Amino acid sequence: MTNIALVTGATSGLGKAVATALAEEGRHVLVHGRDAERATAVVDRITGSGGSAEVCLADLSSLERVRELADRVTAGHGAIGLLVNNAGVGAGRPPYRRRRLSEDGHELRFAVNYLAPVLLTRRLLPALEAGAPARVVNVGSVGQAPVDLTDLGLERHYSGAQAYFRRKFALAAFTFSVAEELAGRPVAVTCLHPASMMNTRMVRESMMPPMSTIAGGVRAVMNLATGPAGATGGRYFDGVDEARAHEGTYDPALRDRLRTVTAELLAPFLDDARASGR
Repeated sequence: MTNIALVTGATSGLGKAVATALAEEGRHVLVHGRDAERATAVVDRITGSGGSAEVCLADLSSLERVRELADRVTAGHGAIGLLVNNAGVGAGRPPYRRRRLSEDGHELRFAVNYLAPVLLTRRLLPALEAGAPARVVNVGSVGQAPVDLTDLGLERHYSGAQAYFRRKFALAAFTFSVAEELAGRPVAVTCLHPASMMNTRMVRESMMPPMSTIAGGVRAVMNLATGPAGATGGRYFDGVDEARAHEGTYDPALRDRLRTVTAELLAPFLDDARASGR
């Protein structure tokens, strides 16, 4: 098993704290962010404390940049032992009505909170298998709402909160689907709600008072990233306790339809086998 770990959204909040915790456990951490100055500051902090880290820049709202990130990681390291899909766009400020599009024309939260981690995971699977036993931890949310496959872009009755909830639903469904695909292979994929309303910029932006600490979220992520709980894929956790995601995420028919639609959207950025999940 390789000690290399990639953490997305690692320049602030939970991601930054998880990257630091992994470095403290002896991992070489690939610190992902969009801003070079902020990512470098995190790396400098880790290395200044005796840890090992490097900067990995990419704008996850662009699927081409996601592909490039995965390919740089694979070319530079060949094998990784851990991927923490943490980066995300929150609900935004009340009244959560602003609908924004990504570079590829997707609703922004759909692009960053769902398509990006799916694409990154699939493109990194060869590197993860090379670093086996390996793990993928998808940072989700207890806030989940069923996706509408006829309106994935939420063009009707848009709200940032509803967009956020639907993307986290889709991420959980993907977790269970890809875990089934990888059965018998040495990559365990899990998903979790780390903690409720942590004191992060995302929560403060939503104008909601924090209810829990980032440290609590770190414990939950590390439970799956390095603890025994994360060794078995296809599981969902609320904090450090195994739980049930939204019941709809377990529906095989819905997951199959979502996988098909997702494969079509990601096909230009994946070869046929990766896009189809084979």
